[in-house]
Amino acid sequence: MIKSMTGFGRCEVVTEERKITIEMKSVNHRYCDISIRLPKKLNFLEATVRNTIKKTLSRGKIDVFITYEDYTKGSAAVKYNKEMAAEYLKYLNLISEEFGVKNEVTNYNVSRYPEVLTLEEQSLDEDALVDFVLGAVEECCKNITKTREAEGANLKKDILEKLDFVYNNTTLIEEKSPLVVDTYREKLYAKVQEILEDTKVDEAVLATEITMYADKICVDEETVRLKSHVDSMRKTLDLNESIGRKLDFISQEMNREANTILSKSDDIEISNIAIDLKTEIEKIREQIQNIE
Repeated sequence: MIKSMTGFGRCEVVTEERKITIEMKSVNHRYCDISIRLPKKLNFLEATVRNTIKKTLSRGKIDVFITYEDYTKGSAAVKYNKEMAAEYLKYLNLISEEFGVKNEVTNYNVSRYPEVLTLEEQSLDEDALVDFVLGAVEECCKNITKTREAEGANLKKDILEKLDFVYNNTTLIEEKSPLVVDTYREKLYAKVQEILEDTKVDEAVLATEITMYADKICVDEETVRLKSHVDSMRKTLDLNESIGRKLDFISQEMNREANTILSKSDDIEISNIAIDLKTEIEKIREQIQNIE
């Protein structure tokens, strides 16, 4: 299914032990550019989260916002270093004896000395945390994909309508092109007869001139190729893969053919149709820029 690069997804997962909220928003971009804002506690997961997102979203500027709360009680513990406290007390007593001063040290004093009491976080069950976070990331990817697919369906509908316009007007050019040569032939005969009056017209010379003119304004190859590109784009729109770059290439080829038709045109009506073709193809290209 065709996907737009514009989308938004949100996911919130809550358990007895933890809660995570993830928001993703994406806009069009040439490549896959992922920006992730993680709480400090989850920084070690940034690369894993990025790779998980890339499995689902292949193009776009994607901003990811993650908040996390840990409900686990007793996630931190105070550690008492008995040996360090004994060392401090030993040397405090030595100082007191050596200098003849009263040792008024208290338990509180000792507890404030470095490394006597330390606060240590209990080890996390990293495997469980990783599974929890990545499960939420995958769910959020599904949600943003739904919005990108919905927008993609709208883009596809609009592009197909524009392709119908291009195809039908290319057919119109094919129908009108022979009439331009006929009109030129009639005007040329009339002009030559006006100049030469009763002198016999050299049919061979006129035929050569008309043939050269017809070759000059002939756009048969261009119209055939343009229709072929239209058919190719229609088929590409039905592919279940990333098609944005391929569509962009096809639209460039379509624009090239329309430019050639316009440059060869010697008829105001065909020129106007060619201008309309270029305008519609440009609109298609603008829409394609937002397709993954």
